[in-house]
Amino acid sequence: MKQARIPNETELKRLLAVVATTRYSARNRIVVMLSYYAGLRVGEIAALKIGDVYDADGNVREQIALKAAYTKGNHARVVFVNAKLKRELEKFESAFIWNGDFTAPLISTQKRKAFSANTLCQLFMDLYSKAGIDGASSHSGRRSFITKLAHNGVSAKVIMTLAGHKHLTTTQRYIDVNDEMMRKAVEVL
Repeated sequence: MKQARIPNETELKRLLAVVATTRYSARNRIVVMLSYYAGLRVGEIAALKIGDVYDADGNVREQIALKAAYTKGNHARVVFVNAKLKRELEKFESAFIWNGDFTAPLISTQKRKAFSANTLCQLFMDLYSKAGIDGASSHSGRRSFITKLAHNGVSAKVIMTLAGHKHLTTTQRYIDVNDEMMRKAVEVL
């Protein structure tokens, strides 16, 4: 099975530049950031409610508790919000108007309805296409998240848990390896 391509830093910057020109740029940017900085699946992003991410005072939560119904394996898990994602979520909060309904979808269509996983996949495909990044998909950010953790020396068990995988072999399939990474690995000897 062919895996989603992981865009390099230049391509990611180009993607974000394209996102900035879109009609719903704040929404589209946070969708990309949730994928890249939290490793969320597209269905998990689509399922998020405002109250899952923000507390009653409007502050970004330190952890996002994904309900079992949100996840692929139907197993609840916790997603930790890093400093970069927190800043992005704070910017996003200031860009959207909501009426205090914490059960409303975090990511909504122009009709203020929740995205389905399928329509969110289509949004990713459209954004990657406009950025000229072939082979990327809604899974590219998740693969990038897992690969970066692995290359920064994070324990495989921790990565597996953060990704919500039951088996280490699943997590291992997500990790990308290229010539530059291998070159750096042998330089530590």
